[in-house]
Amino acid sequence: MFTTVTGLLAVVLYLATAVLLVRRLIRATGERLALLALGLAAVALHGAVLGQDLLGSGALDLSFFTTVSLVTWLMAALILLGALRAPLENLGVGALPLAALGLGLELSPLADQRTMPAMDSAMQAHIVLSLLAFSLLAIAAFQAALLAIQDHYLRERRPGGFVRALPPLETMERLLFRIIALGFIFLTAALLLGWVALDDLFAQHLVHKTALSLVAWAVFGILLWGRWYFGWRGRTAVRWTTGGLTVLLLAYFGSKLVLELILGIA
Repeated sequence: MFTTVTGLLAVVLYLATAVLLVRRLIRATGERLALLALGLAAVALHGAVLGQDLLGSGALDLSFFTTVSLVTWLMAALILLGALRAPLENLGVGALPLAALGLGLELSPLADQRTMPAMDSAMQAHIVLSLLAFSLLAIAAFQAALLAIQDHYLRERRPGGFVRALPPLETMERLLFRIIALGFIFLTAALLLGWVALDDLFAQHLVHKTALSLVAWAVFGILLWGRWYFGWRGRTAVRWTTGGLTVLLLAYFGSKLVLELILGIA
């Protein structure tokens, strides 16, 4: 009962914060710190629900819907905590409704808890780094989407209220590549730890995940190299970021969706 009530309250706070952020973007008004406090309250409640579901049974639960909830929670937490130092809060327009959806799925009857066997520290670190990498690169995709919208309006010479509420284009691009670089570091560390923690990264049930993760790593690596060597920016950065995240999404969740929800394999 406590978990359900806490979770529903978190969903309401997520959606309320997202609505207020949209209003702030349109009207270029609104108290920034109050919005951050409201969003962080939702993150805290979501975290309490996750803690109960992840560890309440004494074993780690990484079933599909719990993992989706965990990743969306990480995204919301990273954006709102990062917004205390950098202008990231507008990314919550997309991330906070996703966090509400992820938590709603975790609370729904569709959720099926599947506890994981005991894991050594290297494997646990691999999982944590993988989730952090995906969350950061998903945030980069939201940043890229805002950057694309901003670039479009500026090219059309229509800097309306929405665009005026965003930081300058150069600041948006700089933030995008900083987030991508950090996500790339975590993804690299996750892949290296996976190599250590797993006996065979290319075993039958892992080969697709490993291959797609390596492709995504290459995409983001090329993007960072292109930024450094050729000065890539704007639409090029948006396309590469979106492509890399799409591949990573298939790697992290595509196989899990098929194995657990379609084939019914843990």
